[in-house]
Order: sequence, then structure tokens, then C-alpha cells
Amino acid sequence: MFLSCGSLHQRGPETDGTVFRIHTKAEGFMDADIPLELVFHLPVNYPSCLPGISINSEQLTRAQCVTVKEKLLEQAESLLLEPMVHELVLWIQQNLRHILSQPETGSGSEKCTFSTSTTMDDGLWITLLHLDHMRAKTKYVKTVEKWASDLRLTGRLMFMGKIILILLQGDRNNLKEYLILQKTSKVDVDSSGKKCKEKMISVLFETKVQTEHKRFLAFEVKEYSALDELQKEFETAGLKKLFSEFVLALVK
Repeated sequence: MFLSCGSLHQRGPETDGTVFRIHTKAEGFMDADIPLELVFHLPVNYPSCLPGISINSEQLTRAQCVTVKEKLLEQAESLLLEPMVHELVLWIQQNLRHILSQPETGSGSEKCTFSTSTTMDDGLWITLLHLDHMRAKTKYVKTVEKWASDLRLTGRLMFMGKIILILLQGDRNNLKEYLILQKTSKVDVDSSGKKCKEKMISVLFETKVQTEHKRFLAFEVKEYSALDELQKEFETAGLKKLFSEFVLALVK
């Protein structure tokens, strides 16, 4: 068993949050060492909130990777308010064999590697998210911009009246990692001003980018004064049908 954290790469200024990519090994079945790539997305208010975690290994199935990630997040909950990355790496090195001995909950047997995605994951994907509200808007927007940058996602954060939409385009696995961050980080404040997780987010739409869809070159924050301006944004992006089916339903 390797107790060293292996190679570590840090990305992004500490004031805006940090991404750690750690390469290590842990003991699997029959004392075999399994290489792991662990990515920790630490938000600005870490360690008072859970990090976003992703797992990558060519020797594990996707279902196994999901299980390992879930166990790491469970362990992270017991380490809130104290630095936890190193502790989590040591914990998975010591417990991977036990985790893998449990029955898999998923049905997929494909390898859990982002660099060799399955056919379904090939190419660009696009997803549309709806937020119910933003109380700490300035900080919330800055956090969303940071996550999009770290995960190489493009698109729009759109405000029109009380409607808040996040349109994201990029690698499907990165889109999934964004959702993990969105749901596990304390990105907003509640009515009493305390930091809280985003509980009012919904995925309206997700699909592989089609020929008629515009390729966004950057992630931008935009505000629209009228519904027709928002509609024009979607139509320009080749998403007229998406607007009609999902966005109009939000207008009351």
C-alpha cells in the first residue's frame, strides 16, 4: 500500500477556491495496488463545507467509482471544520479493499476513466439548470464563474426578473462534477443569513450538443429586462425548442 499522496496539482487562487488533483494507489483485491486519481474541489468556505469529489481509475468500473466517491463524501462529513484532503486520501488507501468487497449498486461495467469515455459521453453536452433564488448574489455568481472555469465549461448564467437559469456546455463528466459542486457546497445563505447548500436547483434539460446548437466560447453572466430578450438568446444559440418547452413554463 502506498501512503504517499503521489503527485498533486493545485489550480486557482486560494481566495476563490482550489482544485487538487491527486494521484495515488490503494490496495484492492488480492493485495493488488489500484491506481487512483482523486480530484477535490474546495470551495471558498472550505473546510466549513464539503468538498466536491471525483474519482477516476482505469481499473475500476463506473459503479465502483461512484461507490468510492459516496463513501469519501460520507467520511468527509465527519471531518467538517478541519482540513480533510490528506485525511481522506489516507482513509481511501486504507479502506478501498473493504469498499470494493461490497456488492456494486450500479449495473454498468464500463471502466471509470474520463479520458476514454463511452460513446454516450463523447463530444460536447449541454445542460440547463434552474435556480429558485440567490440571496447572496455577488458571492454566488463569483462561485459559479469559478466552477465553470475550473471545469472548462462555457455557457450563460441568465437573470430575467425572478428567473435564474444556468446554461452549461462542455464534457459530460465535467457537467456532472459541476452538479456535485452545486449540491454539496454552501453557495448561498438562508433567510437568517447563515451559509447553506443549494436545495432548490433542478435540471430542466440535458442532451448531447447537436449540429444546430451554437458552441459557446466562454461563460458569461447576463441580465435580461424582458422575456423576448431571453428568448432571443436561446434562439441565437439554436435552442428555440428548448426555450419553448422548458423556459416558458417558468414564466407565471
